[in-house]
Amino acid sequence: MAFIHKTTSSTQTPPSLHFNAIHEIENPPAVLGFGPDPDAFREHATGNPAYLAGSWMQHPVNCDMETPVRSSDKAGMKFAARDIRLFLISNEDDAVADRQDFVVKTLGNCRVVSPLEPLLAARKRSIHNVDETDRVLYDDIASAAIARELPTAELPGFEPAGPRKRIFFDPSKTRAGIVTCGGLCPGFNDVIRALVMELHFRYGVKKVFGFRNGYQGFIARHGHPVMELAPDLVSGINEDGGTILGTSRGQQDPAEIVDCLEQLGINMLFVIGGDGTLRGALGISQEIAARGLKIAIVGVPKTIDNDIMYIDQSFGFQTAFSMASEAIRAGHSEAISSPNGVGLIKVMGRHSGFIACYAALAKSDANFVLIPEVPFHLHGPCGLLAAIQDRVQRRGHAVIVAAEGAGQTLLDETPKSTDASGNAKLGDIGLFLKQKISDHFATQGLELNLKYIDPSYLIRSVPANPFDSVYCLRLAHNAVHAAMCGRTEMVVGRWHGRFVHVPIPLAIRERNQVDPNGDLWMSVLEATGQPSLFQPDQAREVAVPGDN
Repeated sequence: MAFIHKTTSSTQTPPSLHFNAIHEIENPPAVLGFGPDPDAFREHATGNPAYLAGSWMQHPVNCDMETPVRSSDKAGMKFAARDIRLFLISNEDDAVADRQDFVVKTLGNCRVVSPLEPLLAARKRSIHNVDETDRVLYDDIASAAIARELPTAELPGFEPAGPRKRIFFDPSKTRAGIVTCGGLCPGFNDVIRALVMELHFRYGVKKVFGFRNGYQGFIARHGHPVMELAPDLVSGINEDGGTILGTSRGQQDPAEIVDCLEQLGINMLFVIGGDGTLRGALGISQEIAARGLKIAIVGVPKTIDNDIMYIDQSFGFQTAFSMASEAIRAGHSEAISSPNGVGLIKVMGRHSGFIACYAALAKSDANFVLIPEVPFHLHGPCGLLAAIQDRVQRRGHAVIVAAEGAGQTLLDETPKSTDASGNAKLGDIGLFLKQKISDHFATQGLELNLKYIDPSYLIRSVPANPFDSVYCLRLAHNAVHAAMCGRTEMVVGRWHGRFVHVPIPLAIRERNQVDPNGDLWMSVLEATGQPSLFQPDQAREVAVPGDN
C-alpha cells in the first residue's frame, strides 16, 4: 500500500479552516476521517464497503474533528484546526506512489565499455531519446502530479530503457538463454530472432541457448534438449507464427531451473511470457539472489489480451485485434445477408476486453460489445436480449462481439477446474449467448438467422503484422541492453510512448483492464450505440444517434 503524505503540525490553534483546503483533490473521497493516525481512523470505518476494496491514498491536513463524517456532510462546514491530521482516504485506482516501487535491481556496477558506445557518443540529446540518467514519469497529466504534492525530482517514474555506454557483462564471456511460455501469441518468433541477432551482431555474444517447451525445458525429467540459437537458424523464423522453442503452461521448481542455468554457465535469461510466466521469473530471480549468483532475469511481456499493467501495449495485440476485426467483418456480412440476421463473434479476453473493444472499433460494424469489466443482464425490458430484439426489428440485423470472459456470472456452472497455469477454466459465453438468443427469438415468435464465429486459435497463431514485428524487435533490443547492463528482475515495456524498465513485482501487481469510465469504453459506446448498461429494471437508455 502506498501513501502520499503532507504532514503538518502546530502547537497553537490556527484560524478556522474551511474544507476548501482539500478541494485540490480531483475526486472527493467517500469518507473523511480525523485523528492522529490513519490506522486508528480505519477502525472507525469498519463495515464501510469503501474500505474493503481497492487501493487507498492518504492526504493528511490539519483539522479539528474527532469523529469521521461522510463527504456528503462537508458542505458549508467550518472547523478550528489543531494539531490533528485529517486523513482523506479514497478508493482511487492509483496505488503507486512510492518511488521505490520503480527501482530496478542491478547485479553490480557497469565497468565494461559497451560495443555500442561509439553510436551513443555520436548521438545528440533530443526529445526523441531519453538519457540513461533521466526518468520517464509515471503520471502523464498535471493534476495527478500536483496531487502528489512532491518536488519534481521526487515524482515517481520509470528507468528509461536503451543502450548504455558502460555494461556489466563482458560479451566475450557471456552466455544467454531464451524461453517462451504460456499460450501462443503473434510475435513470439520475432522476439526470439531479434534477441539472437542483437546479442550476436551488436554485442558479440556468440552462445545463445533456447529452452524447449517453456519452463519444462530446464527440468531434467522432461528430457527436452537445449537448442543452440545462431543467426542462421533464426533468420527467417519471423515469417511464421508460433514459437520455434515450443511453449507450455505451468510452473516448475525455481531451484531446478537455477541448477540448469548454473550447469550451462548462463549469465542472462530472457523470459517471454505473460502474468504467470513473470511470476515464475520472479521466483527464479529470488532463487538466484538467495544463492548469491550474478544471473540477469529480463522479461519480454507477452499477453494477447493486453492485460499486463504499466505497459502501453503488449506485443501481438495489434495483430490479434486486426485478425479479430476480420471475424467481425464476416459476422456482419452474414447478418446483413439474411432476414433477422445476427452475427455473434467470440474473441479472446479472459479478464480484459481490449481485443473486443479495439476489434469492434476497427470495423465499426458491431452493435453490441460485451466485456468482462462491464456486467450485463439478459432479461427484462432493458436487458441484452430485449436490446438485440429491438435492434433486429428496427434495422433488420445485429452484430454482437463478446470477449470470452464476459458474462461469466450468468453461466449455470461456475468454473470448477483450472488449467496448468492455475487459471480458472471459463464457461463458454459464446455458445451460451447463442442458445439464449435463439430461445428468446423463438419465444417471441420471431425468425432468426444467427451465425456464430469463434476465431480464437486463428487469432493467436498467425505471424505478427508489420507494426507488431517492429514493436517486437524494439522490445527485444531493449531487453538485451538491460541484461547486458546487469539489470534483473524486470521487464521491458513502453509507457506513454517511451521504452522503460518495469520491475517484475510492479508489472504483476494488478491486471490491466478496460476502464468502464475511460475514453476507450466511451468510444465503444459511441461506435455501437449500445446503452452503457443492460439492466432488467432501469429506464431504457436512448441509443446513440446514428447507431450503425
